[in-house]
Amino acid sequence: MSNLKVSFLGLGVMGFPMAGHLSKAGYSVTVYNRTAKKAQDWLAAYGNADASACNSVAEAVKDADIVFMCVGNDDDVRDVGTQALEIMKAGSVLVDHTTASADVARELYASSNDKQIGFLDAPVSGGQAGAENGQLTIMVGGDEEVFAQVEPVMAHYARHSQLLGKSGSGQLAKMMNQICIAGIVQGLAEALHFGQRAGLDCNAVIDVISKGAAQSWQMENRASTMLNNSFDFGFAVDWMRKDLNIALDEARKNGSTLALTALVDQYYSDVQKLGGGRWDTSSLLTRLK
Repeated sequence: MSNLKVSFLGLGVMGFPMAGHLSKAGYSVTVYNRTAKKAQDWLAAYGNADASACNSVAEAVKDADIVFMCVGNDDDVRDVGTQALEIMKAGSVLVDHTTASADVARELYASSNDKQIGFLDAPVSGGQAGAENGQLTIMVGGDEEVFAQVEPVMAHYARHSQLLGKSGSGQLAKMMNQICIAGIVQGLAEALHFGQRAGLDCNAVIDVISKGAAQSWQMENRASTMLNNSFDFGFAVDWMRKDLNIALDEARKNGSTLALTALVDQYYSDVQKLGGGRWDTSSLLTRLK
């Protein structure tokens, strides 16, 4: 049993199992969620003798050595993060797993430093399945000594975590991740659409080309479900549009050109108009039918 006391703020589809892995690893875990029932559900699923649920951010973080949070957007990060920093003790660490802007990461980093609290922006990739299986990839921005302190704890739900630079670097890396995914999924959707129109056995074609240069995680994990019109799992279109708009906003600031990303973002808008806001991101195929 570790002597570290950790808190987890935000028990959505990602935070719920991530906090669960920490509890299973023997940490004393305190959880908070705006919907209190979710915290009670977490206790029922993962609670050990030292686990607890609190009704406020302040109560949840007051004794914590490390506070993790995984919430919705920049406003949530500012709100929850600011509440946490008002109470957290000097020498503790705040880790934000939310996909948010680099600006909000830098803001919280500065506020944390003022209070002698460590801060890492640490967005994750791997989706709900990655969180449940403890196989997330974590992109981290912040100070090396703080990362060294937290990395062994994050390892309980990550297959790989890496410090990529100063504060904000984790969020910028996650933007790159989402830019790549958007283009790959659109290319896969167009290929499947083309193959179906050409009268090919697309499952057989995917079996072949997935062993060559066209191979990707999306192809191996989503091609068959796309062909079966199954879009009720994984990372939702609404969330992807949030992430792509963060990337597009950052691109306007740094002068980069994201023509394909902007186009795919509009394609996701088409999917939303079809009622697919909660469909998996592979649902780009639906707008081609």
